[in-house]
Formats: sequence, C-alpha cells, structure tokens
Amino acid sequence: MTAPTPIRRALVSVSDKTHLEVLAQILIDSQVEVLSTGGTYQALEALGVAVVKVSEYTGAPEILGGRVKTLHPKIHGGILALPTPAHEAELRLHGIAPIDLVVVNLYPFRQVVAKPGSSFEDAVENIDIGGPAMVRAAAKNWQRVAVVVDPADYARLGEALREHGGALPESLRRSLMRKAYAHTAAYDAAIAGYLARFDDAGLSVGTDALPDRLFVAGAAQGELRYGENPHQPARFYATELAAGEPAGLHRAVQHQGKALSYNNLLDADAALGLCRDLSRLGLAAAVIKHVSPCGAAIARGDESLADVYVRAREADAESAFGGIVALSGPVDRAVAERLAETFLEVVIAPSFSPEALALLAGKKNLRLLSLEDMLVGTGPESQPALRLRSIAGGLLAQREDAVTVGAAQAKVATRRAPTASSCATSSWRRSSARRCARTRSCCARTARPSASAAARPHASRRPGRRRPARASARRGRCSPPTRSSRSATGSTPRPRPG
Repeated sequence: MTAPTPIRRALVSVSDKTHLEVLAQILIDSQVEVLSTGGTYQALEALGVAVVKVSEYTGAPEILGGRVKTLHPKIHGGILALPTPAHEAELRLHGIAPIDLVVVNLYPFRQVVAKPGSSFEDAVENIDIGGPAMVRAAAKNWQRVAVVVDPADYARLGEALREHGGALPESLRRSLMRKAYAHTAAYDAAIAGYLARFDDAGLSVGTDALPDRLFVAGAAQGELRYGENPHQPARFYATELAAGEPAGLHRAVQHQGKALSYNNLLDADAALGLCRDLSRLGLAAAVIKHVSPCGAAIARGDESLADVYVRAREADAESAFGGIVALSGPVDRAVAERLAETFLEVVIAPSFSPEALALLAGKKNLRLLSLEDMLVGTGPESQPALRLRSIAGGLLAQREDAVTVGAAQAKVATRRAPTASSCATSSWRRSSARRCARTRSCCARTARPSASAAARPHASRRPGRRRPARASARRGRCSPPTRSSRSATGSTPRPRPG
C-alpha cells in the first residue's frame, strides 16, 4: 500500500449541519480546497471557508430542481481514481482533479417519514441519490479517499490531520470506510422498511401485515456489562424498527449506577411493557424479576404513586428483592423513600425530581432510568410493535399482543353474567398474564390493599424449601374480584446475575 496522500481537496455536502463550524475551521487550518453545493455552500461561505460551487467546478449547472448536482464525471472520476500512472494520466486528459476527502450525510428521510401527516410523495422526494453514490464511491476508494458521514467524527479528523502532516492514517480511513457503508446500508433499510408499508396499489397494508423482506439496521448503544451469563459478551442495538412505536429503552437516560446488563434490559423491557398496559387504567406500578411480574398495581381513586408502588411490591415482597420497577408517574421524594426500602436493580419512570435523585444517590448499585415520553403513543389506537426473536436459521417476527379484551368482546359462557367490576379486573389481569414469560397464568384479587395474584412456575422454587402458596395460585386460577383495588404478582425468588 502506498503512503497516504495529503488532503488537498474536499467535497462537502451535508444535510445535518451539526458541528459544521468545527469542520470549517479544520478545512481552513489545513488549507484544503473545498467544493460544495446548495445550503452547505452558503453555510461554509458564512463560516469563512474559501468554497467553490460544484456547478462552477464541473461547468454543468444544477438541473431538475436540484435533483442532479454531483452526478458528473469530474466529481466521481475525482473520487474513484486510483493513485496509479494510468489513472493519473486519464484525469489529466479530462481535466479532472483528484478529490481526497468526501464529507457527506444524507437527506433526512427518517425524520421526514416520522412527521405526522407526512405523505408518500414527501418520503420519496427525500430519498437521496447523489449523496449515497458519493459516499459509496469514496468508501470503495478508501486507500486514497477519506469519507466522513458523522459530524461526531470531525474532531478526530482534525486531530489526525494535525498529527500526520495533513494526511490520514490507514487505521482511520478503514474505520471511516466501515462507518460509511453502515450509514448507507441503514439508510437503504429505512427506505425499504417504509416502502413495505404500502401495497402495489399504493394503499397502506395495515399493522397486521408483515413485510416479505425484513431489513434490520441497528446502532450499538455501548457495551453491556455482560450477556445472560457473565462470560457472554453482549450489546444493545437501537434499531430502525422502533420508528413509529412508543419510546424505547434506547432513549432512556441513566442517572446513576453501573452499566446495565443483558438481563437488566430484558427485565426493564418487561416492566415497561406491563406498566404501559396498566397505565391505561390509572396510575400504575410494576415489579419484574426474571422477565415475569412479581407484583403490579393501579391507583384507587386519588391514591399516590408511592402507595401504588408499595402495593405492587408487597404483593410478593420476597420476589421483589433485586427486581426491576417501572412507574407510570414522576418519582418524587415520597416515592424515592419507598423505593429505598428494598434492594432494587433498576427503576424506570418518566422523570425523577432532584430530591428523589439526591435521596437515591447513596444506592450505588441502583440504576435510575428516565424515559420522559414513555407513555406517549401507548393507547389502543397505537401501532403494535414488531417483535423479533432469533432461532437457528433466521428470525421469527410478530406484532406485539396489544388486544384489549373487554365486556364488548367477551362471550358469557355461564348462567351468571360477570359484573362490570369483574370485567374491568379481567382486562387488567390479562395485561399482567401476557407479560409472564414462564407461564401465562395469573391470579388477581381486589379484596384488600395488599391483595395479590400469582404466576408461579414450580421450577422457580428453591429446592428443599416449601413455600406457602395461595390455593388460587397453585391452581393457576384467578380469584373473584370484589372491589376496585387491583394488584398482581409472579413469584420468582431464585437470584440471577444482574
């Protein structure tokens, strides 16, 4: 491999102008000749960069309302030319100057289709053509050309140019090449995923349909502490599939505590799902352990969130030890005081007050996650999330079970019809049962403030220890409701690496 050539000429065309002032200063300090188009040209010129319009350089105007700007031999020839005598002679013959640096990010397709009321025509018009072509060309010729698609890389670009006399080392160019192809692959996956929402007549296929081809693109959110067991490496990837769904854990902000593990996130997802289900009925709290509910409760009247949490915890206090908690309301000092009474791994809530954060700061192993809009888009009309599961040879996909069964959908199979209270409790009980990973049985009571329900897989009991079990739990049935207070539990006492 030949020594890297200095960066003398760059082409810059970015939709995302974040940190553009940093890039501008790097280009000025490195005395790089800059070619650009449209809004990027104007922004760079305003930042003091001596910039040349692509149309002036190529001698060809932008045409078709800007659809054709950079698709020209003087651009792609300058990017794709190898540092060989034959290619250099051909460039001279056609008056083409080599381009050493391409800084491009693409039209904001994802942001456009995520806007309420965005049309199919709007989406198609925001499919970038010239941008991906330049990115892929520069990445293919990575030995001579550097390509930058992420504004977060401007700083390390400038540092490398200063350290290597205006050139870039092979290791950085390799890294930028990988990132460039991942960028265009994720972009194409987003486009293909959007187009799969429509049939051949241009009509929406609805939420029940699944695509013929599934494209999954994900960005790593950092290393997890470990996988299901401590010797297994693991990562969490935020995927494009989450678009249009309620806010996911990739958007949660961690306020304290050590890094999360694979098991923590599985349990946090289960807690978040159950809490969302129950929040349709009122202020809710859910306690999860080993991906199954230990306890859950919803508010009675104007009951405080602190009291709701206590009822959820006390449904099976032993199992709640070391559990994951999701709360549908903000955590204030009163709630924090109750949370501090038990060892917990993770608490997720829309927000934490400064007093709550200060009170819980002493619990070094407790992770606090805030997800501000965790309940937005969780109503009956929202689109069920697409859930994937890997098996040998591929992926299984299904829409999340979001069906709410109430009195209108039920068929009375007994002589005595259920009361309105019974119907409400049954709907709530079903929400709890479908979140039980080990068993689909759940028992709910409404008779007293600490009333409980159980979904106890027998395999989870400790050997040699006979645990008292409620008769209704052992039979896997639900005890009849009598009042409006509700709670549910699933007992899973065996500890597991967190």
